[in-house]
Amino acid sequence: MTAQAEMLAEGAPPRPAKDRPRSLALWLLTVGALVVLMVAVGGITRLTESGLSITEWKPVTGAIPPLTDDQWQAEFESYQQIGEYRRINGPAGMTLAEYKFIYFWEWLHRLLGRVIGLAFALPLAFYWVRRSIPRGYKSRLVALLALGGLQGVFGWYMVRSGLSEEMTDVSHFWLSIHLLTALFTLAGLVWTALDLLALERNRRARPARVTGLALTTTIILFIQLLLGAWVAGLNAGLASDTWPLMQGRIIPEANWNQGAIWAFTHDPFLLHFLHRWWAWIAVGALIILARAVKKRGVRPASIAIHVTFGIQILLGIATVLTGVALWLAVLHQLVGALLVAATAWGAHVLGRQKA
Repeated sequence: MTAQAEMLAEGAPPRPAKDRPRSLALWLLTVGALVVLMVAVGGITRLTESGLSITEWKPVTGAIPPLTDDQWQAEFESYQQIGEYRRINGPAGMTLAEYKFIYFWEWLHRLLGRVIGLAFALPLAFYWVRRSIPRGYKSRLVALLALGGLQGVFGWYMVRSGLSEEMTDVSHFWLSIHLLTALFTLAGLVWTALDLLALERNRRARPARVTGLALTTTIILFIQLLLGAWVAGLNAGLASDTWPLMQGRIIPEANWNQGAIWAFTHDPFLLHFLHRWWAWIAVGALIILARAVKKRGVRPASIAIHVTFGIQILLGIATVLTGVALWLAVLHQLVGALLVAATAWGAHVLGRQKA
């Protein structure tokens, strides 16, 4: 007996022939993989100080880099007007070839953003026209598309925050908003894909819900990711190259002269300290989440959580001990994105509802 005949025998109407939950799920996971790549390239852009190399936002024409010597010179001259060049790279004697290097990473980062936008919007339009989107999922997919658009807007606000003559870097607040929006979008892509795969297996399946344990773990992980973004934005990873001690002590000296709020949001030593030790609180929460997932019988999700946070901790320590070696720091950010995806998977397992 075919699956459709079994459904009819049970008295339930068959799923419309044009519904393609599995196809949609694979598409969303592919976009999620592109977002992970985007996070990694964003890390390289940050670590090579490339983020301010393109001083204008041209969503369409900006996809084409300078092609002639005159165009390159014009871009370089625009960059020479901002504080990063005048205070840092200019006095260091930056050449046009060196400028082209940092331009490449920022251009690639923005190009990936455009690719992700097209990779989401065009298939979405195709599935919409073909009426292949299951009932109840259109609004969620549109929300994910809107998040992608916001990501681009936040990215430009981040860049714009560092373009004045007084600034030599972007605002670490805007950097955290930019990064966390990307990670939230990644979690949404994974969650929605898992809902669609469940619908493929059972047409009566209902979307997963967020449980109390999942929400608590997510909040703890969010704080860790926020601290990590601030550490990156303030170059606070360079505050110490020893572990577990900082400045020869567990708790480093911090600047409290401008008040506690300023210290907790700006002091590089304090933020570095908080990021390295809040990580263990996040690990504890993730272990509890992973054990609960294992009890639900989904061992691969539990393993994914354990593996990603274990590698993340080791990479974090190695990044500190090497004085923020570029590729270790990039891998630290990349595995952080994978940890978000694994956590979303585990949270989804706990939130699955009976059909």
